[in-house]
Amino acid sequence: MNGKERMDIRQRSLAELEELFKEMGEAKFRAKQVYEWLWQKGVRSFDAMTNLSKSLREKLAASFVINGIVEDKVQRSADGTIKSRFRLHDGHMIESVLIPVPDDKRFTVCVSCQVGCSLTCKFCATGRMNRVRNLDAAEIYDQVVMVNQQCLETFGHPLSNIVYMGMGEPLLAYNNVMESIERLTAPDGLHMSPRRITISTAGIAKMIKKLADDGCKTNLALSLHAADDLKRDELMPINEQNNLAVLMDALEYFYRKTHNRISYEYITFQNVNDGLDDAANLAKLCRRFPVRVNIIEYNPIGDVPYLKSEEDRIDAFARYLREREITVTVRRSRGKDIDAACGQLANKE
Repeated sequence: MNGKERMDIRQRSLAELEELFKEMGEAKFRAKQVYEWLWQKGVRSFDAMTNLSKSLREKLAASFVINGIVEDKVQRSADGTIKSRFRLHDGHMIESVLIPVPDDKRFTVCVSCQVGCSLTCKFCATGRMNRVRNLDAAEIYDQVVMVNQQCLETFGHPLSNIVYMGMGEPLLAYNNVMESIERLTAPDGLHMSPRRITISTAGIAKMIKKLADDGCKTNLALSLHAADDLKRDELMPINEQNNLAVLMDALEYFYRKTHNRISYEYITFQNVNDGLDDAANLAKLCRRFPVRVNIIEYNPIGDVPYLKSEEDRIDAFARYLREREITVTVRRSRGKDIDAACGQLANKE
């Protein structure tokens, strides 16, 4: 095979590797060794697979590549947030964010699943980029491995949580996202608990139901941002095809079938969706099944006509919900001194 025809070996399953090694006249257990190097240890070269013979490593290098992602730029915030831009093998850029909360021993990585995004949420930097392609499972996995290394080096602690809240819509990259979760949670992968993984969606009802039907074990977050259709249509055009009534039906189906945790992500924008009437609409949506609300301060981008809500409005909004016994967390904006908004760094230069 010439270089252009070499396939990323991580596109092969263990069973396929075992068959390949048999054809090469190699022992079956060698395939398992290679698989562990790739998925447990996260190596990027065949030379690093030191328990393989030199001749076997050369054979593998002649037939396969390992298309790992490469760190391109890192920004570190005074609050500890670390944003990384990664270059893919085809030159495209994606980003991941490490969000540390050392006091709670929570170290969360926010990963991307697409280059760009086909949705056009009005407040999002990624929404201004065309969707180029989905990331494959290995490219998602690599983000976790590399940010985990950052976390260990910076804080002396491994990652505790993974959120699919970076660039792209996870439910539009469904197969690759689910394959990446399988590798992240597998005993012969990183063996992370699915209860520490959250898939975030802008709201695609039929795919939320598919998650439930497929026995998804992760948590689910809906990027809500408005609790009435008129406002949500304006902020998130996807709502026109997946309105709130349809989404609530899908989420209730997901909860009844999986009993996995559901949360609403709610970015507040000054005088847009942060009034007490908005809080009242949101409270109504919280009555059908157990849900927690994460109120998030907006990280403004460029010339987008939305402003961060004032703190007293956020506090009044949260208080209204708490008075109605709704579980609420207010997440103050992180990484204000770097390009922390989703897609902001990858979209630069």
